[in-house]
Amino acid sequence: MKGIQRLWNCRKGIIQCLFMMFSWKAVSGQIHYSIPEEMHKGSSVGNIAKDLGMDGKQLPDHGLRIVSPVGMIQYFSLNANNGHLQISERIDREEICREAEKCMLKFQVLVESKLKLYGIEVEITDINDNAPHFPLWEQELEINEASMPGFQIPLPKAQDPDWGINSVQSYQLTGSSNFALHVQTKENGARLVELVLEKSLDREEQSAYNLLLTATDGGDPIRSGTLQIHIVVIDANDNAPVFSHPLYEVSINENIPKWSTLLTVRATDMDEGINGDIKYSFQEITKRDSQMFLLNSTTGEIILIGNLDYEESSLYAFEIQAKDGGGLSDRSKVVISVTDLNDNAPQLSVTFATNTILESSPSQTVIAILNVQDRDSGINGEITCSIPSNLPFQLKKSMDNFYSLVTDGALDREQVSVFNITVTVTDHGVPPLSTVTVITLHVLDTNDNPPLFEKTDYTFYFVENNQRGAMVSSLKANDLDWEENARITYSITDDQRSDSRLSSYLSINSETGVIYALTSFDYEDFRDIRFRVKAQDGGAPPLSSNVSVTLFILDQNDNAPQILYPSPPTDGSTGIELAPRSSEPGYLVTKVVAVDADSGQNAWLSYQLIKATEPGLFTLGLHTGEIRTARFFLEKDALKQSLVVLVKDNGQPPLSASATLTVVLADTIPAVLSDLSSISAPVDPPSDLTFYLVLAVAFVSCLFFTFLLVLLAIKLHSWRNSQLLESGSVNFSGAPISQFVGIDGVRAFLHSYCQEVSLTTDSRKANYSNTLSSKEACEAKDPILPGEDLNLNNEGLIVVQVSKQY
Repeated sequence: MKGIQRLWNCRKGIIQCLFMMFSWKAVSGQIHYSIPEEMHKGSSVGNIAKDLGMDGKQLPDHGLRIVSPVGMIQYFSLNANNGHLQISERIDREEICREAEKCMLKFQVLVESKLKLYGIEVEITDINDNAPHFPLWEQELEINEASMPGFQIPLPKAQDPDWGINSVQSYQLTGSSNFALHVQTKENGARLVELVLEKSLDREEQSAYNLLLTATDGGDPIRSGTLQIHIVVIDANDNAPVFSHPLYEVSINENIPKWSTLLTVRATDMDEGINGDIKYSFQEITKRDSQMFLLNSTTGEIILIGNLDYEESSLYAFEIQAKDGGGLSDRSKVVISVTDLNDNAPQLSVTFATNTILESSPSQTVIAILNVQDRDSGINGEITCSIPSNLPFQLKKSMDNFYSLVTDGALDREQVSVFNITVTVTDHGVPPLSTVTVITLHVLDTNDNPPLFEKTDYTFYFVENNQRGAMVSSLKANDLDWEENARITYSITDDQRSDSRLSSYLSINSETGVIYALTSFDYEDFRDIRFRVKAQDGGAPPLSSNVSVTLFILDQNDNAPQILYPSPPTDGSTGIELAPRSSEPGYLVTKVVAVDADSGQNAWLSYQLIKATEPGLFTLGLHTGEIRTARFFLEKDALKQSLVVLVKDNGQPPLSASATLTVVLADTIPAVLSDLSSISAPVDPPSDLTFYLVLAVAFVSCLFFTFLLVLLAIKLHSWRNSQLLESGSVNFSGAPISQFVGIDGVRAFLHSYCQEVSLTTDSRKANYSNTLSSKEACEAKDPILPGEDLNLNNEGLIVVQVSKQY
């Protein structure tokens, strides 16, 4: 019969082992495995890669790894080559789960390529690796000889850490027929083992008995433990102690201080003397509990001598025996419940995190995966995970106690380049406890900002006559991007001057934006240069912007005034103007005309009369250059009046030019001749007057005939010159005519004239012409070849036609 039972137990164990080792299933979206305890290190639990549907050849690319809760022993490891889950530490079910009916080890597997977590449950099944054992190897009992058959004495129970069929299943007593063994199960599930007196005792016949109590389990193979029982027969004690309560229950906080009295048990005995003297002792208490509590054997006080921790154990249960001096006893059970307090702050671990991200990354990009736990229970173990609301990030709960930190909106490195994300985990206890961790995230730059100039357009001013290579100006563009995306190069792209070569005028430093002049500028050639400057960054693709630049050339006073009228003489003579003696004050004698190639105040001209034969006889317009008579002419006034006119500009320093004019006081040309003769003839005494008058008439007559001959020669010469000019494409049509007469190197007008001056500042050209204002006002009164061109040398009369255009 025993062989059949043993065979059945063996077959049952084999089937159970095979079922636990090779069966797995997914429960509530998790992968479930079942293995027996005490398997060797390196033993395979299951093929996780296959169960997750992964290709074994590409397994290293998936980044498969185990994520265990904080503080948990790593009982398993993952083979990266074949995806098998293997045992890495010894697994003792009794050490891990103690008295729990089901022993489960939970952890997670992270697939980094998908950033996805999978829950794994491994159920640890029990094997018969522990034999039953008693707290003491020997037990001494005292039984009164007056005890009647059926008298029961509680015996210590055997303890077996195994579970189910592998725990204690039966007891057997040997050694004497006077005693029997009675085993019963109470309502609370506790098993009571009692020694029952079968026959009356007689101390005189036998005072002691030695019994052997054997406890066996139901495992395969069967294991057992023994207890030596020594029974001493004593005199009669007919009353046993009785506890006031068969069960003592108390609930205490886990933070109760050491050496506190938890409760007091009490038993009574109706006997007197030594038979009524009760002593209390622990029964059926584990080693762990005996190190936590102390029992006062006299008073029955239970004192705390260790530190309670709800997370380690929330319930303590043991038995207390009350025994009198006569050997009679009673037992009561004590249950101590530990109340949880919020004494554990939440734990936060970063399972995965990246510290850089492109600012162009899309929303919901995963930055980190967080695991949060709290060892407390109930509301003290409920947690809330949060980040500041003003950050563009979001916490999303993925599974159980895992959170994903993702982006929640667009990132802009130019606004914020580094984020210090504070993750706070807070429980719901009172007061709440929290844990904080900081995740630093650097935002990487993308080329999303073009260079921008500080102004929309630039205007610079630069003085002419500069040195070659001189710095003209500088421009500055700013780029909000970083490093290579913000490296700016400058270039001149185009200009708005179709008649100039910009590259020969200006150059720009591609790194600093400084513009240099390649040549010396001349305000009189051009006054402004318009071009565009391009700023381009070093991104890929590059971004750029343009700005318009206008460079105005500033004038310097580098041109002296140029006198157009009277024109500078080529033969050393001075210009002669005719002023009738009958002129009234304010009469316009002539006008000095001058221009300046400069502009602005450098071209503002002023006229000054610096020298005159007769001071106060003539006035000169300060800004017009007009020479007018200041008073009536007097007989004593000299016939020839020499005037020196200074023309000065308004530059700094000022530049000037001068002209010398000769004004002859006469009404007609004959008068001029006579006056000039009178000037040259000395005044003789009245006695010689007739002689000189005759001589003068003869001289004038000869001079007149000479004038006619010269005039004829000039006419022929002018006609010949006109033919040459026509053949040389020189056009004098419309040119004003000025007629002069020259005597002794002095030129004088033969007749009155009209002046017309036209000055154009923008074109920097001056047109001067002498024209007849009307036939009446400007008609020649001289009967000598009116309208003809006359030319005389120093000893004759010279009439010159002047037509000059600037």
